[in-house]
Amino acid sequence: MDPDSPTDESPTIWLHEETGDLLIQSYRATAAEVNDCKEVGSVPGHAADVPDNETIIRLPAAMLDYLPARREGDRGGEAEHAASSA
Repeated sequence: MDPDSPTDESPTIWLHEETGDLLIQSYRATAAEVNDCKEVGSVPGHAADVPDNETIIRLPAAMLDYLPARREGDRGGEAEHAASSA
């Protein structure tokens, strides 16, 4: 939890112990921030639109210190698998 956040605003990161997934509570991105993300785009073959079951959040930079380091044996994305097999 961000120790510097106001009482009723608490960006928080949880680690799901079984899956290794991160659950993040933070500020909803503004329309301008979402548009900025769309302008940057995504990886080739993926739309820049945000599906109804997803959202873009804004995580304060100070919260990066609370992201857990990847542990040996954690599952990764396709890019990690490709890099490890190269």
